[in-house]
Amino acid sequence: CRLGHAFMGEYYQRHVPSEDVACPCGKHLQTRDHILLDCERYDEHRHHFAALRPDLNGTHALLSTRKGISALAKFIQSSGAFTKAGEP
Repeated sequence: CRLGHAFMGEYYQRHVPSEDVACPCGKHLQTRDHILLDCERYDEHRHHFAALRPDLNGTHALLSTRKGISALAKFIQSSGAFTKAGEP
């Protein structure tokens, strides 16, 4: 997801225009930041980011630190985010 290659609207908009780019929650364009920080579909899985909260400004702390990458891996594993089905 760091490179933008994932099953999400932001990727589809650029590379697979026939795919729906909206998030299932109703947001017009599903983006990496939306999935990680805002989408209600993944609220219950954001507890993995709790230790990063003071440092979590956008997705920078998730993608640029060992602690962030570890938390991100746990989030993806438990939530199924960035997979075609979007489920664990």
